[in-house]
Amino acid sequence: MEDVCAKFVSQKVSKARWRPPPAAALRPPDCFATGSWDNEDNRISIWSVGDLGSVGLNGEYQGEPQLLCDIRHNGDVMDMQFLDQERIVVASSTGDVTIFRHHQNNQTLSANQRWEKAHYHVDRGAACGGAACTGVICNNPEIVTVGEDGRINFFRADQKDAVRTIDNADSSTLHAVTFLRTTEILTVNSIGQLKIWDLRQQRNEPSQIFSLTGDRVPLHCVDRHPNQQHIVATGGQDGVLSIWDIRQGTMPVSLLNAHEAEMWEVHFHPSNPDHLFTCSEDGSLWHWDTSTSVSEKPSFLHQGGKSSTFFAHNTINQSVVSAWLSNDPTKDRMEITNLIPNQTLSVNSLDVLGPCLVYGTDAEAIYVNRHLFA
Repeated sequence: MEDVCAKFVSQKVSKARWRPPPAAALRPPDCFATGSWDNEDNRISIWSVGDLGSVGLNGEYQGEPQLLCDIRHNGDVMDMQFLDQERIVVASSTGDVTIFRHHQNNQTLSANQRWEKAHYHVDRGAACGGAACTGVICNNPEIVTVGEDGRINFFRADQKDAVRTIDNADSSTLHAVTFLRTTEILTVNSIGQLKIWDLRQQRNEPSQIFSLTGDRVPLHCVDRHPNQQHIVATGGQDGVLSIWDIRQGTMPVSLLNAHEAEMWEVHFHPSNPDHLFTCSEDGSLWHWDTSTSVSEKPSFLHQGGKSSTFFAHNTINQSVVSAWLSNDPTKDRMEITNLIPNQTLSVNSLDVLGPCLVYGTDAEAIYVNRHLFA
């Protein structure tokens, strides 16, 4: 794909995130952060994409991301989120949660604040007691983290100690967390459950529990629709994309057979949520497009002998029914494209903002597509 530019970075990339643009900015994103894993020396790096839009004489894509600065990170980078334009919250396999500040005046990174062993198995004081912090979500100044220890932590960027901790939130590993609204979070765990936690309640139990039927397949990732907060997407160990309507029932509205291995991330496009993106251990990155009726277009869904299974679903009586909640979203409302057909190693992370996509892989490379909707 001529619109994609690659940068080889000599590190397995576990996370890639666009820096949020200033509130009034209309221009596409120009900067992103990456974190690495499974290397002797893991790093947080900030990259500029600058003028990557230039095209050479023969129509080929020019330029590649430029490294602005990087800093060593203790442990594998399990998750990372921008808190604001300067600060990034990073979750570590050691159980630490660190805020790094990007100093744009001299292009350096520094550790701004650290909660050591925010997640731990037995004894926080033990030399090797840390449990991986698997997920982090931010709503500045609030930070929520989840971990292998089944713990949920609530931090504030300006406070040294946790604001609140739910110690035994889950008996299994919590893999990911997201805000449903400012007072509610969603978590997914390793036995196929999605749980809602109401932060206004002092009780340490979820307000709702949803679960995949049958095999208790671990769920690895979760995202909610940016405009219709009752619509939630999750991905799991079996590569299946699950769409949930949390207003009704306790099971997914639809299960879409997608990847042939673990799905690592799922993201609705933040400003164009008819588009959704998923990436997988099988080396694929899929773009799910429900924006138009695509019955005339070639379908990519059934390539490779894939099929789709769905739960029956009562059509919701509302003026606009999201395509994500239709009985069979693939029938004539969805086009699915694998954006990297020849990739072999795991695609660990992706992020979308405006017309731009960034993703990181175990092939020790980061890739940027500046023309997603061209």
